[in-house]
Parts: sequence; structure tokens; C-alpha cells
Amino acid sequence: MTKHCARLIATALLALCLGVHGEPLPGRGITVQPLKSSLAEEAFQTLLVSRALERLGYTLLPMKDLEPATEHLAIANGDATFMANHWHRLHADFYKNSGGDAKLFRSASAYAEGAVQGYLIDRKTAERHGITRLDQLKDPAIAKLFDSDGDGRADLTGCNPGWGCELAIERHLTAGGLRPHVTHRQGSYAALMADTIARFRQGQPVLYYTWTPYWVSAVLKPGADVVWLQVPATAAPDLDTQLPNGRNYGFHADRQQIVANRAFAAQNPAAARLFEVMRLPITDINAQNLRMSEGQNTQRDVERHTDGWIRAHQVLFDGWLAQARQAAGGH
Repeated sequence: MTKHCARLIATALLALCLGVHGEPLPGRGITVQPLKSSLAEEAFQTLLVSRALERLGYTLLPMKDLEPATEHLAIANGDATFMANHWHRLHADFYKNSGGDAKLFRSASAYAEGAVQGYLIDRKTAERHGITRLDQLKDPAIAKLFDSDGDGRADLTGCNPGWGCELAIERHLTAGGLRPHVTHRQGSYAALMADTIARFRQGQPVLYYTWTPYWVSAVLKPGADVVWLQVPATAAPDLDTQLPNGRNYGFHADRQQIVANRAFAAQNPAAARLFEVMRLPITDINAQNLRMSEGQNTQRDVERHTDGWIRAHQVLFDGWLAQARQAAGGH
């Protein structure tokens, strides 16, 4: 073999390992399957991780929708690669029941920090009737204020079965003696909240569960339009959910993490490092989710939002990639 041929072969091999900008591609030839739940608003943060993996050379399949318990199981079994919306506390049982650390990799740091959840009512009704706590719904007169179907019980816009939050709500209703007084309305959360918001805009009392990051709190603003209800310890007798500020919403402050297949993470140090270093402010998730609620909710819209976020944070994004490549030894 001549020196010229050897140089040509070496150049070709190098090109296979580098991207169009001469960047190392440690993920070349490896296919990744991302997952999210049926909640459309989880697409943004999932797609952002996918975009970063693509820049590392991975081939990304379109994200699939599964509910959280099934997401964890599919990733543990190797039927999917990662999810970007694991709630550390809320989904703890899903993680454990799917094999825990033996089968799953969970980023030690938070992808999105400061997630909260709880119950809210409209501020006008709260102030007029002095309502500050969930257990006040045991008063038939208070419960009737939030009755939208005429059965005398408060109608609580709640959480979809399979998400994990519905188990906590059911527990609060039982432990707090609220079952005779409150109906936990479940189904399509987006449709139920659309009805709740419509009733609020008509001046009717509303009672609902929600969380952040999500667009609802950008439409019904806590402190201005609505107020959080406190959940007395008797509704969670064996679980202390009081926050450092002394308030108790019945749920721990939580964080969202990236969860991946353990074998994939072990074999792909670049991806594992990427999962560790990515950070996405909850305010940015809320802002993107609000745009979706206002009609920018197609796949193309979400892709445009994601690519726009990357352009606005290019130095940060490139820094994540640099750390990932370094973990892979630069190749």
C-alpha cells in the first residue's frame, strides 16, 4: 500500500468519526428510542435531549408515548433508551418496580429543578369564604361551591390514571375523610382543564390539581387568579410534605431527571455524561408549554421551539456536547 493510499484511508476513517463541523461522533451507528408520556407538553424537553444526542452522532427514532409506569419498564427492559420527564419522588415506585439502579440509569443531578404540585382554587372564592385548606371541603356548604354537576360534592379536576399523582390524590381524599364530599374527576387532563378554565372565565368557582412545569399556572396565575390550598398533616399522616417555608401542599417539592437504560448508559459514556450535565429552567418549560396551549402545538411547532431555544443558548448547548465528547475520550 502506498503512503498516498494509506493517507486516503486514514482520512476516510476520520470522516466517519467526525460530524460536518469536524466534531467527534461517539454515537455514530447507535439508534436511540426516546419516550414521553401521553402529555404533549413533555415533547419539548424530550426533543432537546434528542437534539443533543443527534449532534453526538446518535440516530434518533421518533419519540413514543407511554404512561410513566410503562415508560420505566420499557427502558429497563431495553425496549426504549431514555425518558426526560422522570419525577424523582413521584415516580420513585415506578423506578424501583422496574428494576431500580440495576436496570436503570438516573442522572444524579436535576434536568429541571423546582417542580411543585398541589391543589388550587380561584382567589375570589378563597377570599370570600376564607378557604385556605383542603380539609375545609368536608363542610357541605364549602363543597357545594365547587359542585359543577349538582350532586352536592366538590368536583376536583384531578390526575390521569397511570401518572402517579392520582395515587397521592386518592390517598389525600381517603386519609382526610374527603371521599363523601369530593369527586376526583379523571380522564383527559387537558380537556378537563380546558373546562375548568372556561368556568373560571365565566366567574364560577374552580378546584383543580396541577403542577409545574406546565402551562396552567401561566394562565391561572397563583397569587393573582388562584391560590394554593394547604394540606393538613392528617391527610398524609406518614409522609411529611411540609416545605422549608412552612407551607404544606401535600406533595414534596420535586425535580425532573433523565432516566435511561443502564446497559446503554454503561456502553455510551458520552450519552451518560450528557444526561448528567443538561439543565433546563422550569420557567423555559412553562413558557414553551404556554405557546402550545395557545395553538402552537404541532410537531413542527415543538421542533421550532426547541431549535430556537438551542440558538438562544448555543454556548450552553455546545458546552454540554463538549463535556459529553470528553467523557467518550473525544472519539
